[in-house]
Amino acid sequence: MNWQAIRSIYTFEMARFFRTLMQSFISPVISTSLYFVVFGAAIGSRIDQVDGVSYGAFIVPGLIMLSVMTQAISNASFGIYFPKFIGTIYELLSAPVNFLEIVIGYVGAAATKALFIGIVILATSALFVDLQIQHPFAMMAFMVLTCVSFSLFGFIIGIWAQNFEQLQLIPLLVVTPLVFLGGSFYSISMLPPIWQTITLFNPVVYLISGFRWSFFGMADVPIGLSLLAIAGFTALCMVAVWWIFKTGWRIRK
Repeated sequence: MNWQAIRSIYTFEMARFFRTLMQSFISPVISTSLYFVVFGAAIGSRIDQVDGVSYGAFIVPGLIMLSVMTQAISNASFGIYFPKFIGTIYELLSAPVNFLEIVIGYVGAAATKALFIGIVILATSALFVDLQIQHPFAMMAFMVLTCVSFSLFGFIIGIWAQNFEQLQLIPLLVVTPLVFLGGSFYSISMLPPIWQTITLFNPVVYLISGFRWSFFGMADVPIGLSLLAIAGFTALCMVAVWWIFKTGWRIRK
């Protein structure tokens, strides 16, 4: 394993993040505050509690998941697409670096950025609501796994994309709607039975449900299914990345 190559890619990607640190820090703080104003104040005044948890606290795991997923995809997809766009990816491919080291460098940096954003949102949320985490280690494990899995997914999108518009296509038209419809701001038990069944086909439900369990000890689906879902998604993304580098799909062709 060429750790120097991994460190170089990781350091380069993180340096780009720190150059816009204030923007990266302020944006999630403002967005989280607006969500609490809109959902916490407006809707929270009509919904006192959800399964014994105040509505303001109930939406925190959904807010974190929404930002972590989108940030992980965005950072990873742009990180690998930009070298494709300017042509420096061929220098990387011709260097004595294998595909695993490239993936670890780019995905590791994207996951670190998303994790940072998640922690910032968690800290911001604590300013608005009384937040207690029942299973802190499980919470961090879920967040890290989500950051890694969706960074892998974003890496695949960055390779697939042929222009900057396509970079935003899947996050905006697929991932964000799935998160909003995946129980981010409500419990699926509040839905009619037919919609509860339909919602269970949304894979994001299992991620948010497991993450919410780590906060409040309650979940819409069994915690084992949540772990299985995120492990399966991560494995699927890893297989897809391996196939891309094996065939050179949209990298060498």
